[in-house]
Amino acid sequence: MKKLIFFFTLCILRFTLLQAQENNYNLIPFPAQFNGGEGTFVLNAQTKIIVTAKDAPLKVVAQSLATTLKTASKLPLAIAATAAPTAKNIIYIRLNKALGLGTEGYKLSVSTDRVTLEAATPQGAFYGLQTILQLLPTAVFSPVSVENVAWSMPVCQIQDKPRFVHRGLMLDVSRHFMPISFVKKYIDLLALHKMNIFHWHLTDDQGWRIEIKKYPKLTQIGAKRKETLVGQYSENYPQKFDGKEIDGFYTQAEIKEVVKYAQSKYVTIIPEIELPGHSSAALAAYPELGCEPSKKYEVATKWGVMNDIYCPNEKTFTFLQDVLTEVFTLFPGKYVHIGGDEAPKDAWKQSVFCQELIKKLKLKDEHELQSYFIKRIEKFVNSKGRAIIGWDEILEGGVAPNATVMSWRGTKGGIEAAKQKHNVIMTPNTYYYLDYYQANPAKEPLAIGGYLPIEKVYEYDPGAGFSPQEQKYILGVQGNVWTEYMPSPAQVEYMTFPRATAIAEVAWVPSGGKNFEDFATRLKEHLKRLDYLKVNYSKRILDVRAVTQFNNQGQLQVRLEKLDSDSKIYYTTDGKEPSTSSTEYLMPITLDKITTIKAITTAGATFEEKFFIHRAKGKPYTYANGPAEGVDTDKKKLTDGQVAQSPRNNAEWVRMSGKDFEITIDLGEVKPVTKVSANFLKVIMNNIFPPTSVEIGLSRDGESFKDALAQPVKYELEGPWQIMPVVADFKTARARYIRIRAKNAGPAPAGHPAAGRPTTIAMDEVVVD
Repeated sequence: MKKLIFFFTLCILRFTLLQAQENNYNLIPFPAQFNGGEGTFVLNAQTKIIVTAKDAPLKVVAQSLATTLKTASKLPLAIAATAAPTAKNIIYIRLNKALGLGTEGYKLSVSTDRVTLEAATPQGAFYGLQTILQLLPTAVFSPVSVENVAWSMPVCQIQDKPRFVHRGLMLDVSRHFMPISFVKKYIDLLALHKMNIFHWHLTDDQGWRIEIKKYPKLTQIGAKRKETLVGQYSENYPQKFDGKEIDGFYTQAEIKEVVKYAQSKYVTIIPEIELPGHSSAALAAYPELGCEPSKKYEVATKWGVMNDIYCPNEKTFTFLQDVLTEVFTLFPGKYVHIGGDEAPKDAWKQSVFCQELIKKLKLKDEHELQSYFIKRIEKFVNSKGRAIIGWDEILEGGVAPNATVMSWRGTKGGIEAAKQKHNVIMTPNTYYYLDYYQANPAKEPLAIGGYLPIEKVYEYDPGAGFSPQEQKYILGVQGNVWTEYMPSPAQVEYMTFPRATAIAEVAWVPSGGKNFEDFATRLKEHLKRLDYLKVNYSKRILDVRAVTQFNNQGQLQVRLEKLDSDSKIYYTTDGKEPSTSSTEYLMPITLDKITTIKAITTAGATFEEKFFIHRAKGKPYTYANGPAEGVDTDKKKLTDGQVAQSPRNNAEWVRMSGKDFEITIDLGEVKPVTKVSANFLKVIMNNIFPPTSVEIGLSRDGESFKDALAQPVKYELEGPWQIMPVVADFKTARARYIRIRAKNAGPAPAGHPAAGRPTTIAMDEVVVD
């Protein structure tokens, strides 16, 4: 019976989403229960907002609606305390404790005569207000008045409440400091999307950003970084730096101002004070807190994981308790995030004090020492009536008794925490790390890596992998914005939106209620709201993307895809610039030669990519030294007709670590061969070395090979990363099998960060002419 009810519930949700799409109810996140209708409620100069005396706490919601409308429309909506029961042309906002929709839920009824918003709390009414604003024309978000707009909202009935209590976004201000004005704008954008948690990452190796009055050197020294890494972490060997000092921190007065502002938007701020690792900035200010007091600690100038770590002695615990005590006076929320992630134990292993402490406490190892560290901090935090959140590494060595776990290394940590009956917040890097590329890395601003398009963000199901019993421990979800490669507010906005809108909908709508095609349609209208709000969002959702496939005849086909279902694609294959007079894309494009496809959409997106048609395209190959790493599980990557465009995109490269890279391609029959080429990657900082030599051999029987090329590969160790082509040109030969042997460079040389460790070869498409 339960399954039948669930099936009908899904059917209703699908129907209402379709109805919403047809009637332009472009709401994000979409309501839990929704019914559309015929007609509109029209606002005019006589429209009144009604809030009775007994509902006085809702006057701030009414005032917000009146102010927003007056700014954009010039309509002077009056706020009144009474209205006749049958009054028309009113927006009635009232408290209703009996709604049964929780503290964040609301009920909204829009008819042609009146609008009624009901909620059990002001917070619920605030979320109802966000829905009203999204039902109005997008121009309601304009900071100046807009002419020739029909100020109305479509008839509908909504009962709404969120799926999760934690619907958050994190902002890292340690790597790059962000001004107060932008922090407030960030909070505004959370509130617009009915998100209620702002995780403020205030301290890390690269900067301490919060004033602590008892320890002034934290901001006098710890907030200043002498310079910053240039380019991507592994782009240059050795790494380069810009020589420009970075500074900035928030005074306690500024923090109180932000907290008060967030409260007005029903956003709770969770501050993060990193410990025991990610502490270089603090140790630079107070080196006596480290295990090596004589060491000259510095605020980190590059990204990654540093070996600096607090020493687990009484001086450190006193310091951290003092810091947290001041933090608690600034942030009234229940939680403080204490980090707990990426804490190398090298300093602890080498410390006589730490080793003696491990023995004294009868701990197993340094992981249990970290657990001891976290538990001591938690005991103090709990004594102040607060609770801790930590990254999923706090599970190692034994999780603190009352801790909430934030699962970032995929979903495994969250599932394990729930099994141990701990609350969890799901923020897996594979779905919710918004510092990952959202489109083709070769065409995007510099980012940390990865690939996370908006459809993948949207498809994440937070309950997947949890038993029904374990799911009750999921507090919610959160998107994380790490700013290593986001030096400005504009870049933060570009990387965060519109992907954050997908997270907002996942956090709000009931399980099973998502529909990406409908979401993408609603998002097109929602982007207009972001335009009015002057958000520098990414327009990559409009992009055309290419997917290659082979038909039954072995021909390469290119499928052009887009998320925008309303626009059309027009393309050329002759090198000419496309227009709406070019061929309209209706089916996969079959290629029989090297071709550059250029395309445009009626939504304004452009596309251009070169596809390589050669004798080895789509042909099978085998590895001599076992399977390659990562992306080539189906053994198609090296002959798929797509040549890597950038060292940034790991998905384009096939890797082999610690051994020679050898493959043999089977052309299926003996064919003429005039040239064989392949690209290799040089990213020395990331331990990816070109081969020392490459041999390309040809064979008719797969047993006896004749070398068509045998030569060393010459390169400079120092310098930027690069793509290195290896080409074998020769007079026409005939072969069925082509063997490529790339000799591994051996262990990384002395002086390299990975000295002595195996190096990796990365190779791309093998082109055979």
